Amino acid sequence: MAFDGITMACVVQELNEKLLDGRVYKIAQPEKDEILLTIKAGGTQYRLSMSADASLPLIYLTQENKKSPMTAPNFCMLLRKHIQNGRIVKIDQPGLERVVRFEIEHLDEMGDLRRKTLAMELMGKHSNIIFYDEENKILDSIKHISGLVSSVREVLPGRTYFIPQTEHKKDALIDSVNKENFLTNLKETSVAVYKGIYSRYTGVSPIVAQEICYRAGVDADLPTSVLDPAMEERLYQAFASYIDAVKLGIFEPEVYYDNGEPVEFGVLPFTLYEEKEKKVYDSISELLWSYYSEKSAVTRIRQKSTDLRKIVTTALERNVKKYDLQVKQLADTEKREKYKVYGELLHTYGYQIEAGAKKATVPNYYTGEEIEIPLDDQLTPMENAKKYFDRYGKLKRTYEALTAYVQETGEEVEHLRSVVNALDLAQDEADLSQIREELVQSGYIRHKGNKKKEKIVSKPLHFISSDGFDMYVGKNNFQNEEITFQMAQGGDWWFHAKGMPGSHVIVKTNGKELPDRTFEEAGRLAAHYSSAKGQNSIEVDYVQRKHVKKPGGSKPGFVVYYTNYSMVIDPDISGLQKAD
Repeated sequence: MAFDGITMACVVQELNEKLLDGRVYKIAQPEKDEILLTIKAGGTQYRLSMSADASLPLIYLTQENKKSPMTAPNFCMLLRKHIQNGRIVKIDQPGLERVVRFEIEHLDEMGDLRRKTLAMELMGKHSNIIFYDEENKILDSIKHISGLVSSVREVLPGRTYFIPQTEHKKDALIDSVNKENFLTNLKETSVAVYKGIYSRYTGVSPIVAQEICYRAGVDADLPTSVLDPAMEERLYQAFASYIDAVKLGIFEPEVYYDNGEPVEFGVLPFTLYEEKEKKVYDSISELLWSYYSEKSAVTRIRQKSTDLRKIVTTALERNVKKYDLQVKQLADTEKREKYKVYGELLHTYGYQIEAGAKKATVPNYYTGEEIEIPLDDQLTPMENAKKYFDRYGKLKRTYEALTAYVQETGEEVEHLRSVVNALDLAQDEADLSQIREELVQSGYIRHKGNKKKEKIVSKPLHFISSDGFDMYVGKNNFQNEEITFQMAQGGDWWFHAKGMPGSHVIVKTNGKELPDRTFEEAGRLAAHYSSAKGQNSIEVDYVQRKHVKKPGGSKPGFVVYYTNYSMVIDPDISGLQKAD
């Protein structure tokens, strides 16, 4: 799932087809590392998203219009000053580098025609958007990179723009790539064949190298040093054929699925996945938007939830340690009954025990067997009995106190684990706001009394079963309580993964009997939206809503039920229909 140079070539081809000679109508910067250009070309309006996010850099055409900050960042203002209303005269990619350059013609303050370039570099954590002039002087960039950060290239206003040379890698698009130099490059060191290909040629990802090996009928993990002439010939022909398709722009954007989950995407067919289900797209932007939109949203939400995760995980670790200590101390109180029996037996048989004895063997009238009781020879039998009764009393009081503490701490651990699961399920900032409010109510975050309380609008997930029944999934504890105790009626069905943090799932029956298929689909939802969704099979409890109760004073989302059914099911929800 790599956005490699070959994928970039497909993107550049589409951008040339749709944006070339278009005018930059609007420029926005919805995120600190993302630019959104609105471009009018050929009588159509397009939106181009360019994100230099370190974890998920992307460039694609989109229909989505993101909300921008009230005050535009400096980089956005600079672009507006220079290239707003400018005309895109050239879009290119140097070789198979993961770089796309937009050459834009515009009028400067004096009315003279000028050209400047906006370069998008997709290079993992080094991704950037750089704006420079005709003399390759950097005017600004969305990320500033000083010499302290990179010894290879500074990206700062006033510096010269250049693309760092990829060490030891060749350009697969140049005409000089023939069989002789292909094999020379491939066999420079004895490594796996597929590694020899992607490590020697710019823009070729590991999965593309594996595809070339598959087409050639050569084991991708075979060392390059043991290739015979026939293998070398097949490898070269497969490589040349693949690169020719890139040169000619014969792209076929596809996503491959395994059990409903996407496993790979490519812009040329992957024959090594020929038996997997696939979806073909007319547009690479449509593929990238579909494939990455949810992933991008999740990535950004995870970044924005970092502070909450730190608070929750710190509290969870502290409470788990406290719980373990309390359980150990509680186990030590199990001796209390033994000390009580010792005291009672010494009271009964103490007159038979000699003074100064270190132990006494007496009948245990509870079991009918003899029992040996250790004694302090400095005390009388009655004083030893009092000593044992005192120990019993102390351990009994400790047991009673610890039992309450263990239950309280255990519930707190369960609550915090449910919050961790809710953070994993959060899809937008409204979800995070609900989780933050829950942590405020629980005392983990200090409430700011002078801050105006914002209205939180976050809805549970809504699915429609194959039989037409509404199924609701809570994404956090507040939503779990909402769907269970406000939305659901007594005759509706309630589902939850057994004995673990997870979402409440409600199926609205509207007085009808649920088909088996709907029971299974609701069970899959409860399994999928639980902390164990990575397992192949998960036990799910289900019961009518009227049997689910909330104990007084309990944490949000905590419920009890005493009669229920159970099913063991896999968490695959790929075939379920989302309502909104």
